[in-house]
Amino acid sequence: MALRSSGSRKLSFEILSKNKYLEGGDPSLIYQSNSDPFQSQNGCNPSRHNRKKKKHKKRKDSTTDLPIIAEDLVEKQRGSSGGSVLAESKSENYGSRDNGNVNRISYVGGGSVVVLDESVCQNVCGFGELRQRNVNGVVASGGDDMETVAARADESVVEVSSSKEPFPPVAPQSMANGNVVNTLETSESLDWKRVMAEDPDYLYTVDKSPLKYFLDEMHNGNSLRNTTTLGSEKERERVYDTIFRLPWRCEVLISVGFFICFDSFLSLLTIMPTRVLITFWRLLTTRQFKWPSAAELCDFGCFLVLACGVIVLGRTDISLIYHMIRGQGTIKLYVVYNVWEIFDKLCQRFGGDVLETLFNSAEGLANCSQENMAFWIRRFVSDQALTMAFSILHSFILLAQAITLSTCIVAHNNALFALLVSNNFAEIKSNVFKRFSRDNIHSLAYSDSVERFHISACLLFVLAQNILEAEGPWFESFLFNAFVVFVCEMLIDIIKHSFLAKFNDIKPIAYSEFLEDLCKQTLNIQTEDCKKNLTFVPLAPACVVIRVLTPVYAAHLPCSPLAWRFFWILVLISMTYIMLTSLKVMIGMGLQKHATWYVSRCRKRKHHLD
Repeated sequence: MALRSSGSRKLSFEILSKNKYLEGGDPSLIYQSNSDPFQSQNGCNPSRHNRKKKKHKKRKDSTTDLPIIAEDLVEKQRGSSGGSVLAESKSENYGSRDNGNVNRISYVGGGSVVVLDESVCQNVCGFGELRQRNVNGVVASGGDDMETVAARADESVVEVSSSKEPFPPVAPQSMANGNVVNTLETSESLDWKRVMAEDPDYLYTVDKSPLKYFLDEMHNGNSLRNTTTLGSEKERERVYDTIFRLPWRCEVLISVGFFICFDSFLSLLTIMPTRVLITFWRLLTTRQFKWPSAAELCDFGCFLVLACGVIVLGRTDISLIYHMIRGQGTIKLYVVYNVWEIFDKLCQRFGGDVLETLFNSAEGLANCSQENMAFWIRRFVSDQALTMAFSILHSFILLAQAITLSTCIVAHNNALFALLVSNNFAEIKSNVFKRFSRDNIHSLAYSDSVERFHISACLLFVLAQNILEAEGPWFESFLFNAFVVFVCEMLIDIIKHSFLAKFNDIKPIAYSEFLEDLCKQTLNIQTEDCKKNLTFVPLAPACVVIRVLTPVYAAHLPCSPLAWRFFWILVLISMTYIMLTSLKVMIGMGLQKHATWYVSRCRKRKHHLD
């Protein structure tokens, strides 16, 4: 009976395996349990043919990429029902495989056969069909019963195989155990022949002859189409703004700023001394001390700073500084000039804050009470000393810059052109390729106005030195050099602001608004932001100009008796004062009229736009 049961079990495995092969499945994935209790009991060893067959199956299992999870071992002993257990499993990744493979688990026992057919897609989406068929009798009833069970199981497999056909292939995804079903599918986009068949122009482009390529380039429109694009109306406006509209408005703004600085300079030399003299004359005539106002204290402080600066600069030996700068060979002249120019800009920016501090202390001292007078006096004296020291330092820097420029002009090795090239293009490099806001460009335009006035003061120093020391015809050479310096400065400012406006998307109308703010400052109209006003401290340039013009006047004084010499000094001072006052009146009135006209024009324009 045991032998019969063993033979029936072996026959059932062979029948199911044969049916599996007929379905087209992979025989290497079939696993038959070797733990057969009946064979171990009867001592029946498998034949040599079966061993070779198993070895062949194992080799195929090692070549496949898909892992196989072995089935559970068959129960070594029967249950209480006395039925035999038959298990055959074909499973990958816990019952997962590509569309078209079937996982099958069949159980036979206890007078019934349970067939579980499961079709699993690649994305772990499948279906299972459980069929239970009753079998009269147990396995031990004979080989005919086992053949009937196997045939019925085979029928169920055919039914499940026919039911799985409608499912389309799905892209592989990760499984529950972390494995991925890898399927190699030929994509249409990777098919080279298909691509060439669908796009014959591509093959024509690849296999094009040089002559055909040149002819195509000749007839394909714009020759620079690969590196340039068609411009819009906005781009055209930007081009014309950069070349025509913005340079004119920028030059008008800088020129107006220059004349405002000149007007402030003339006020320091004409208005301020006159007010100080009037104050002292009133004090002498009335012989009554009256506490000065804030404006009078400011004038007195500026006069004291100017007088001390002229006295200190008068003690300096200009020829010694000239030969020191010209005789050194370590640093080039244009490098020295750039160093002085940088310090001049720093002193100009900081000098405005120092002078504002002095004016604040003067206003506090003029309006303070008797209890706080000592505090405000100490504060005013300390601010006055700080302003005086800083102005003298700035005067020395500006004088050294003027001496360096004079050295470059009188040199015969083209040092002036080297200075202009290095200085101006360094300025373009340091400004054009940076990101600037609207307020920064506004401040930069004012700074250019101040710089242009300082260059004028340096050229005046060069003129005075030529008057005193030059031999032979020098005036034409001086005019040419001065003209070159001014033209180069104008061109560099125009180029700098034009490209700054282009790169930072600043419209030319912005420079008109800057000019409007400057005109309001001229008319003493309070603007929204007072920090946007032009700040210029003329103390250092005034000290330098007075220092260089004093020897010129002294050289033309007569050497006769002291009274006659004193008389000519008064005549020259009076003539200079009248000339400067007349120039101050003309420039001041011109600026007032221009500012009034421009502000009214801007208001009318805004009214029409509204």
